[in-house]
Amino acid sequence: MIKILLCGALGQMGRQVTALSRENGFEIAAGIDAAASGDSLSFPLYPAFSDAVREQADVIIDFSRPGALKGLLDYAVSRKLPCVLCSTGYGEKENAMIREASAQIPLFVSANMSEGVYVLKKLAALAHALLPEADIELIEKHHRRKVDAPSGTAVALLKVLKNEDTVLRCGREGNDSKRQPGEIGVHSVRGGTVCGDHEISFFLYDEEITLSHHAQSRAIFANGALRAARFLLNCAPGLYGMDDLMK
Repeated sequence: MIKILLCGALGQMGRQVTALSRENGFEIAAGIDAAASGDSLSFPLYPAFSDAVREQADVIIDFSRPGALKGLLDYAVSRKLPCVLCSTGYGEKENAMIREASAQIPLFVSANMSEGVYVLKKLAALAHALLPEADIELIEKHHRRKVDAPSGTAVALLKVLKNEDTVLRCGREGNDSKRQPGEIGVHSVRGGTVCGDHEISFFLYDEEITLSHHAQSRAIFANGALRAARFLLNCAPGLYGMDDLMK
């Protein structure tokens, strides 16, 4: 069994990874979660990486929040452990930390671990290349408890749709809301238990093309993270992503 140190173990995605780990040949060696307080799980649980000094693992999977990144990377570098980073909301400070750590350990970073979303991104890039004059609107929907907007997946999709002149418009309101040149509309919906829906529309004269992905279960993200963890075990230090995994 491949042993995982699971960061964000008490969250919805952490619990999903736990549920799917054994059938995929993994074992949760220990969990890290800031909310840990005597929870009864099938593995040891700690509030911080500094408390897990005696635990042995082969790889770290992270489904927490950006605030946990520094402690995670410090621990991983000191143990030479590969990491799968699935959290969203990283800023330039966190991205710089990731680049620095990747010189010493293998790091897999992706805002979305779904194969379908990977294909959606490729199709969006192709559509944009073929239809450079199209008006683009992006709508993302997530459950009511998601804290960041636009979603990490939406941000990743926007990277293949925008250029240095693009103006991102998050929502529309008021009497001066007509589309401006070079604008991409971005709309975030929060409610219920939506796992993750992303829709990109390309508007032309008298026609419209819409590409969409609908996550029917969080299992697709957990299985993707486990695939990435197995992939990293044979990788040299460096920065990896879905392009590497899908090859």
